[in-house]
Amino acid sequence: MSQAAPHAAGPKPPRAHGPENVWAASGTLFAGVLMLVSGVLGVLEGIAGIANNQVYLLSNELTGTYVYEFDTTAWGWIHLVLGVIVAATGLGLLKGVGWARKAGIVLAGLYVIAHFMWLPYQPVWAIVGIALGVFVIWSLCTDRTRYIP
Repeated sequence: MSQAAPHAAGPKPPRAHGPENVWAASGTLFAGVLMLVSGVLGVLEGIAGIANNQVYLLSNELTGTYVYEFDTTAWGWIHLVLGVIVAATGLGLLKGVGWARKAGIVLAGLYVIAHFMWLPYQPVWAIVGIALGVFVIWSLCTDRTRYIP
């Protein structure tokens, strides 16, 4: 008599609660919080740049001539608008809204690009913003526990 195999033949179903998915799902929750907080901070940065044109100064001694040099009022508007949209998307991620994941990936990419261009004005905060944006992109792309087509 042959005994039946202890497991069914064929491909194994994906592990819904494996350690990778737990990290990714937790990362998605953290990404939502990061986007909400970063968006609010972006709004505050934007208001500061719009209210006082001298609050962010480009250090020509450190950078020389910078290709992406904009007026700080223009940077203020960029940060303000991007901050409002990023915060709204972070709130959408926390609520589990379907559009928020795709929008979060796109906005985090724009956030990384904006902070790269912002490097000479606030180098430490720009590097932190780039790192946070990369983490948000990773977490939103790898979480398959709540797959949104």
